[in-house]
Amino acid sequence: MTKAELIDALVDRIDRLTKKEAELIVNVVLGSIASSLATGDKVELRGFGSFKVKERRAREGRNPKTGARVSVEAKRVPYFKAGKELRDRVNS
Repeated sequence: MTKAELIDALVDRIDRLTKKEAELIVNVVLGSIASSLATGDKVELRGFGSFKVKERRAREGRNPKTGARVSVEAKRVPYFKAGKELRDRVNS
């Protein structure tokens, strides 16, 4: 499902909601999640899952094209862990 399809699904399920309003809602929710992760906070949506930031340490990597060793810097990456209800629904 794309962001546009999510907006369309909102409009279909809520009668008086315009596409513009649905787009605003989706943007606010996703923006809030991104902002929280950027500040290092964890976002937990009960029954769905949780988003958090993981630290990756610096390491030696390889350029796949040349095989040369390269240094990969430490970085922070977003991580999603599905909740039990979501895992059960996907696996049923």
